[in-house]
Parts: sequence; structure tokens; C-alpha cells
Amino acid sequence: MNTDFSEQRVKMVDGQIRTTDVTDAAILEAMLTVPREAFVSASRRELAYIDEDIEIAPAEAGKPARYLMEPSPFAKLVQLAGVRPADFVLDIGCGTGYSSAVLSRLASSVVALESDSALAGQASSTLSGLGYDNVAVVQGPLQDGYAAEAPYDVIFINGAVEQLPQTLFDQLKEGGRLVAVEGVGNAGVARLFLKTTGVVTGRRAFNAAIRPLPGFERAHTFEF
Repeated sequence: MNTDFSEQRVKMVDGQIRTTDVTDAAILEAMLTVPREAFVSASRRELAYIDEDIEIAPAEAGKPARYLMEPSPFAKLVQLAGVRPADFVLDIGCGTGYSSAVLSRLASSVVALESDSALAGQASSTLSGLGYDNVAVVQGPLQDGYAAEAPYDVIFINGAVEQLPQTLFDQLKEGGRLVAVEGVGNAGVARLFLKTTGVVTGRRAFNAAIRPLPGFERAHTFEF
């Protein structure tokens, strides 16, 4: 079966992205251009443009499964970040690299952070093969960010978190933005954090039910 993925990209943008108030022309163009099917396994390629999360790594050895985020909330979060052409972006939890590819079309350069070695290798190979030369894939704990290249204009977090560590806010430039979904499942809320005169403030943007990222779980305390 020969699938016309370019036609599916158009249907995704028209049916899933535009209809959820994503109006930024640069984001729409990026999502019309980046081949989402290249960032999923061959067995799931036909599903690349459905309006659901797609598994990119199974759960194993105590590690949760990882997913490529559903197009609509992903696009809304990117729009919330307000990425500009001169921006330096840290993409946390890049998975197979799709988010980094989209962000690379909007920003000057992207550091793509991934904790899973297999996913990091896949992201690096795919991004390089497709010519996304302004993306550097690095491996490390997601909750630590990547201080070696900080500070960043934008920090984009590719999944829901229970809590945000201060170390990520410390890696923002003055005027920098961090976008994250706080809360699990239907309780998730997309928030935009802005650093002004060294102080970070956040505001609620919209409800978003997306898959969680490992490493951002809230520490449980004992109560006596």
C-alpha cells in the first residue's frame, strides 16, 4: 500500500491543528513539512498522522512506555512557547526527534535532550539523515536539563510533569520561556513560565491531557 504522507500532513494540519486555534503560520508550515512518519517505527508508519499519541518505546524493566505526542496539543504547546527565528531551544524528552525537527524550523538551533539511549540514537540518526543540521541530540536525565549549553530562550517539555525542578528555570535566559503541562491525565494544565529580571512567573494557558515524562514525579513524603 502506497500511502501519500504529504496528503496526510495536509489533513492533519487542516483537521487537527487549525481547528484547535493554532494560527501561527510558521508552525503550520513546519508541521506541513516535517515528515512525521519518519519518526515512528515502520510498523506504525501508517498511523503517523492519527489524532492520538503513538508509542515509540515500550515499557520495560520498570521504565514507562514513551510516546510521540498527539499533533494538536503538541502544536498548541509550541505556539504557547512563542519560538522566534533567533531563539536557542532546549527540547526535553525529544524521543525519536520529531519535536526537535519541528522546533528547528522555527528557531536558530535546538538542543534535543533524551534520557533513553536507544531513542537518543534513533533521534540523532533520523535528524541527521533528514538534514536537520541545527539540532544537536544529547543524552542525560531529563529533569536535569542540559546546563552545558545553557542559557536557553525556550525550554520545551515533551510530556506531562508532576513538578518542575528549579534547575530548569535556572537554565532560562532573561526573557526566556518554559512551556510544560503540569498534572497527570485529565488534570493536566499547560503553563507558560517567563523569566523577568531573574524572577520566573507562570500562567495557566489551557487544559491538556498528554502522556507523562519520566523523571518529573513528585517526591512522596511520609506522614506521621
